[in-house]
Amino acid sequence: MKRKALSIFSVMALAGSLLAGCGSNAAAPAPSAPSNQEANSAGGNAQLEDQLVIAGNGATVEQLMKDEIFKKFNEKYPNVKLTYVSGVSTEIVAKVKAQKNAPQIDLTVIEGGEQDKGREEGLWEAITDKEVPNLAKVPEDLKVRDNSGVVVNFTPMGISYNSELVKEKNLPVPTSWNDLARPEVKGNITMTDIASNFGRSATIMLAYANGGSEKDMEPGFEKLKTIAGYMPTFAKSAAQLQQNLQNKSAAYTTWTMARSLTQKDAGLPIEFVFPQEGGNIVPNVATLVKGAKHPEAAKAFIDFLLTDEVQTMYATKLYYNPAVPVKLPDDVAKQLEFDRSKVVNFDYEVIGRNMSQWLDRFNKEIAPNAGK
Repeated sequence: MKRKALSIFSVMALAGSLLAGCGSNAAAPAPSAPSNQEANSAGGNAQLEDQLVIAGNGATVEQLMKDEIFKKFNEKYPNVKLTYVSGVSTEIVAKVKAQKNAPQIDLTVIEGGEQDKGREEGLWEAITDKEVPNLAKVPEDLKVRDNSGVVVNFTPMGISYNSELVKEKNLPVPTSWNDLARPEVKGNITMTDIASNFGRSATIMLAYANGGSEKDMEPGFEKLKTIAGYMPTFAKSAAQLQQNLQNKSAAYTTWTMARSLTQKDAGLPIEFVFPQEGGNIVPNVATLVKGAKHPEAAKAFIDFLLTDEVQTMYATKLYYNPAVPVKLPDDVAKQLEFDRSKVVNFDYEVIGRNMSQWLDRFNKEIAPNAGK
């Protein structure tokens, strides 16, 4: 199977949001936007508005959207001019919040943690399977709180390691989150700080692996304090994690299966482990912005993201697990396997309430241990 050897990690290093458009080549003039009375639902006979502005991650995610998903959508709805705004999830939520009184974005596809922050801010419209029929195919364990969005794909968090370096140095193959705190791995770990989802999720799972949780983070911080002493510094981005694994300055990191498999496809000898204690998943959630100018087109697009065709694209090109049941090529299905019974569902409200306190503690107690 041919896949584009592009790094998915460059999205985390974006300095800002890039606005790029992708329009239809249809010769027929676009119809005017329908009134609310004319448009009923994406699943019915609603007339779609002639524009749709979507915000989501950049790099390979943006490329797949604009090169393939947009084109397929326009084959079905040629009148809708599609525009893509790229950025990281935190930037997108901040932009939607700043535009709250006059939304310029109709639909976002962002990580679950940031989506939940936006939910608490009241940024999203509720979505039902009457409006988005394919939502009925999404399993209950992937449903979003208050129907404030729709999971369109996901990937598990875990431990990735450079198999060549582990073999060269006779280092242990990790099976547990606690393996990151073993003395023999000292000098061979790279992690982001807890402001990043990678470092934050790992710290929460270190708490779970030692009797705690997001509601009792003491065991996680204790383990992280040890791990900090094994590293020269905490990485500032996913791109830096990738570089450290490539140049063999580190053998282990904490990130997602999708990122690990993408880099393995690009030639990096990376293996992914879903630890024995389990781990969280990182869902990508489509949301309809409250007060959006083009709500019917947005609902139709969300429904389209849940089709077998697009779900297969996510899996085969970006290694995201599908959000709905779909038959994948056998080799891809095997690569995406992990123990779903061990998924740990974080309470994002608890995380949101405590994040500033965790950051303060990290900066005072954990970060100073790095490089010692």
